[in-house]
Amino acid sequence: MIAARRTSTNGERGQALLEVALTLPLLLLVAIGIFEFGRAYQTWQVLTNAAREGARVAVLPGSNDAAVEDRVQEYLEAGLLSAADEVDVTIDRDTEISLGAGTASASMVQIDYPFTFMVLQEIATLVVDGSTAGEPLTMTTSATMRNEM
Repeated sequence: MIAARRTSTNGERGQALLEVALTLPLLLLVAIGIFEFGRAYQTWQVLTNAAREGARVAVLPGSNDAAVEDRVQEYLEAGLLSAADEVDVTIDRDTEISLGAGTASASMVQIDYPFTFMVLQEIATLVVDGSTAGEPLTMTTSATMRNEM
Protein backbone atom coordinates (compact mmCIF):
# COMPACT_ATOMS: atom_id res chain seq x y z
CA MET A 1 0.00 0.00 0.00
CA ILE A 2 2.80 2.41 0.75
CA ALA A 3 4.43 1.77 -2.63
CA ALA A 4 1.17 2.60 -4.43
CA ARG A 5 0.92 5.95 -2.64
CA ARG A 6 4.43 6.96 -3.62
CA THR A 7 3.76 6.19 -7.25
CA SER A 8 0.67 8.41 -7.43
CA THR A 9 2.47 11.27 -5.60
CA ASN A 10 5.37 11.21 -8.03
CA GLY A 11 2.99 11.51 -10.98
CA GLU A 12 1.30 14.53 -9.41
CA ARG A 13 4.64 16.23 -8.87
CA GLY A 14 5.40 16.00 -12.55
CA GLN A 15 1.97 17.37 -13.40
CA ALA A 16 2.45 20.38 -11.11
CA LEU A 17 5.86 21.06 -12.63
CA LEU A 18 4.39 20.95 -16.12
CA GLU A 19 1.55 23.33 -15.13
CA VAL A 20 4.05 25.82 -13.68
CA ALA A 21 6.23 25.55 -16.79
CA LEU A 22 3.23 26.40 -19.00
CA THR A 23 1.67 29.18 -16.91
CA LEU A 24 4.74 31.02 -15.59
CA PRO A 25 5.77 32.53 -18.96
CA LEU A 26 2.21 33.76 -19.54
CA LEU A 27 2.05 35.24 -16.07
CA LEU A 28 5.39 37.01 -16.58
CA LEU A 29 4.24 38.35 -19.96
CA VAL A 30 1.09 39.80 -18.40
CA ALA A 31 3.08 41.35 -15.53
CA ILE A 32 5.62 42.90 -17.92
CA GLY A 33 2.77 44.21 -20.09
CA ILE A 34 1.17 45.89 -17.08
CA PHE A 35 4.45 47.57 -16.14
CA GLU A 36 5.24 48.65 -19.70
CA PHE A 37 1.83 50.15 -20.46
CA GLY A 38 1.77 51.79 -17.04
CA ARG A 39 5.07 53.48 -17.91
CA ALA A 40 3.68 54.50 -21.32
CA TYR A 41 0.58 56.02 -19.68
CA GLN A 42 2.71 57.92 -17.16
CA THR A 43 4.87 59.28 -20.01
CA TRP A 44 1.75 60.38 -21.89
CA GLN A 45 0.50 62.18 -18.76
CA VAL A 46 3.83 64.05 -18.39
CA LEU A 47 3.67 65.04 -22.09
CA THR A 48 0.10 66.28 -21.74
CA ASN A 49 0.97 68.37 -18.72
CA ALA A 50 4.09 69.74 -20.44
CA ALA A 51 1.93 70.84 -23.38
CA ARG A 52 -0.44 72.59 -20.97
CA GLU A 53 2.43 74.35 -19.25
CA GLY A 54 3.78 75.45 -22.62
CA ALA A 55 0.34 76.71 -23.68
CA ARG A 56 0.05 78.70 -20.44
CA VAL A 57 3.28 80.50 -21.30
CA ALA A 58 2.33 80.88 -24.99
CA VAL A 59 -0.90 82.78 -24.25
CA LEU A 60 0.83 85.46 -22.19
CA PRO A 61 1.34 88.81 -23.92
CA GLY A 62 4.94 89.34 -24.94
CA SER A 63 6.03 85.72 -24.59
CA ASN A 64 8.29 84.25 -27.25
CA ASP A 65 8.74 80.73 -28.62
CA ALA A 66 12.00 80.21 -26.73
CA ALA A 67 10.23 80.77 -23.40
CA VAL A 68 7.54 78.25 -24.35
CA GLU A 69 10.10 75.62 -25.38
CA ASP A 70 12.12 76.24 -22.21
CA ARG A 71 9.04 75.69 -20.04
CA VAL A 72 8.18 72.49 -21.89
CA GLN A 73 11.76 71.21 -21.51
CA GLU A 74 11.77 72.07 -17.80
CA TYR A 75 8.57 70.12 -17.26
CA LEU A 76 9.81 67.11 -19.24
CA GLU A 77 13.05 67.04 -17.26
CA ALA A 78 11.09 67.32 -13.99
CA GLY A 79 9.01 64.37 -15.22
CA LEU A 80 12.24 62.37 -15.69
CA LEU A 81 11.81 61.75 -19.39
CA SER A 82 15.18 60.59 -20.66
CA ALA A 83 14.91 61.74 -24.30
CA ALA A 84 13.70 65.25 -23.48
CA ASP A 85 16.26 66.67 -25.93
CA GLU A 86 14.69 64.66 -28.81
CA VAL A 87 11.23 66.12 -28.29
CA ASP A 88 9.62 68.17 -31.08
CA VAL A 89 7.65 71.20 -29.85
CA THR A 90 5.34 72.97 -32.32
CA ILE A 91 3.84 76.34 -31.37
CA ASP A 92 0.91 77.81 -33.32
CA ARG A 93 -0.26 81.22 -32.12
CA ASP A 94 -2.84 81.69 -34.92
CA THR A 95 -5.36 79.09 -33.79
CA GLU A 96 -9.02 79.91 -33.16
CA ILE A 97 -11.27 78.30 -30.57
CA SER A 98 -15.04 78.36 -30.32
CA LEU A 99 -16.65 80.34 -27.50
CA GLY A 100 -20.30 79.47 -27.98
CA ALA A 101 -21.60 82.12 -30.39
CA GLY A 102 -18.18 83.40 -31.51
CA THR A 103 -14.52 82.55 -31.75
CA ALA A 104 -11.36 83.81 -30.07
CA SER A 105 -7.68 83.71 -30.94
CA ALA A 106 -5.71 80.99 -29.21
CA SER A 107 -2.29 79.39 -29.02
CA MET A 108 -1.63 75.69 -29.46
CA VAL A 109 1.42 73.77 -28.26
CA GLN A 110 1.98 70.30 -29.70
CA ILE A 111 4.58 67.86 -28.44
CA ASP A 112 5.90 64.84 -30.38
CA TYR A 113 7.94 62.46 -28.24
CA PRO A 114 9.73 59.25 -29.30
CA PHE A 115 8.72 56.54 -26.81
CA THR A 116 10.41 53.15 -26.61
CA PHE A 117 9.11 50.21 -24.60
CA MET A 118 11.81 48.46 -22.58
CA VAL A 119 10.77 44.85 -23.23
CA LEU A 120 7.74 44.81 -25.54
CA GLN A 121 9.01 47.17 -28.27
CA GLU A 122 8.86 44.56 -31.05
CA ILE A 123 5.29 43.59 -30.12
CA ALA A 124 4.16 47.21 -29.85
CA THR A 125 5.49 48.08 -33.30
CA LEU A 126 3.43 45.25 -34.78
CA VAL A 127 0.26 46.90 -33.46
CA VAL A 128 0.96 50.45 -34.70
CA ASP A 129 0.33 51.07 -38.40
CA GLY A 130 3.26 52.25 -40.48
CA SER A 131 5.90 51.67 -37.82
CA THR A 132 9.16 49.84 -38.39
CA ALA A 133 10.33 47.14 -36.01
CA GLY A 134 12.61 48.57 -33.33
CA GLU A 135 11.79 52.20 -34.11
CA PRO A 136 10.42 54.35 -31.27
CA LEU A 137 6.69 55.04 -31.26
CA THR A 138 5.78 58.72 -31.50
CA MET A 139 3.49 60.00 -28.75
CA THR A 140 1.72 63.21 -29.76
CA THR A 141 -0.20 65.50 -27.45
CA SER A 142 -1.35 69.11 -27.66
CA ALA A 143 -2.95 71.84 -25.60
CA THR A 144 -4.87 74.88 -26.85
CA MET A 145 -5.63 77.94 -24.73
CA ARG A 146 -7.18 81.31 -25.47
CA ASN A 147 -4.71 84.18 -25.86
CA GLU A 148 -4.72 86.88 -23.22
CA MET A 149 -5.13 90.41 -24.41
